[in-house]
Amino acid sequence: MTQHISCDLHDYIEVACMYGYQVRLILKDQSIVEGKAKDILTDAKKREFLLLETGSGSQQVELISLDKMEVLTPGARFSEVVFSGACES
Repeated sequence: MTQHISCDLHDYIEVACMYGYQVRLILKDQSIVEGKAKDILTDAKKREFLLLETGSGSQQVELISLDKMEVLTPGARFSEVVFSGACES
């Protein structure tokens, strides 16, 4: 079965994309990716990715690899989201 993040966490990512927030993603392997949230993409295996516009071009980050998302945009509707676990669907 494909792993997905919980719906309430998914909503935060959708808001970040809708408003084009600048975000810092901390992944489960502790690597960091920064960029502008653009869209959520789904591949043929039903895996979901956040599309970021970074200084070096577009980058896709698989949602289940996220540990934390920090919003860098001033005045954003939220500042930080912690992805504490994935749920099965």
